[in-house]
Amino acid sequence: MEINENAALVVIDVQKGFEQEFWGRRDNPDAERNIAALIDVWQETGRPVVFVRHDSSQKGSPLRTGTEGNEFKDVVEERRGKGAGPEVLVTKSVNSAFYGEPDLDAWLKGVGAGQIVIVGIQTNMCNETTARMGGNLGYDVLFPLDAMHTFDLAGPFGWAQTAEELTRATAVSLHGGRFARVVTTEDVVKGAVSAA
Repeated sequence: MEINENAALVVIDVQKGFEQEFWGRRDNPDAERNIAALIDVWQETGRPVVFVRHDSSQKGSPLRTGTEGNEFKDVVEERRGKGAGPEVLVTKSVNSAFYGEPDLDAWLKGVGAGQIVIVGIQTNMCNETTARMGGNLGYDVLFPLDAMHTFDLAGPFGWAQTAEELTRATAVSLHGGRFARVVTTEDVVKGAVSAA
């Protein structure tokens, strides 16, 4: 797998609020370990890293601004500012990181990143929305499915899907619809190291 030397890693919403019981059962207990591995490789090779934080204004939200839940999990916070390459914090209040501050598309263009790797929380929410927009904007989007997680979810008509079912649906929609290439952390790490 070819990873561009200026490919940007976009780390979405890895926040303490997602550890609360509010969300229910999650999938992929290895997500944080894989996210950490990717951040480490990106920082070691001097590639650009984007840390995205969801600043909720909704009352009672586990991600509400000013609460502990709004803070990054330690696995991310302890890595911020440690890389040799460019880094930015993007804050948002909607699903897509492309609708945050500062403008993600402008920042990516400024560092010459035409390829983005999306990781974080949640697979079928902010990660998928950002991937779809990235694909529409012309980025080569890589989506390492094992470096993210989501939660079981209830929908209309009494329907419900497990986190694993939602993850699979997201992967099929993104990959099959050519919004992104769904890959593994191992493949991305190998590609990033061999290209460095």
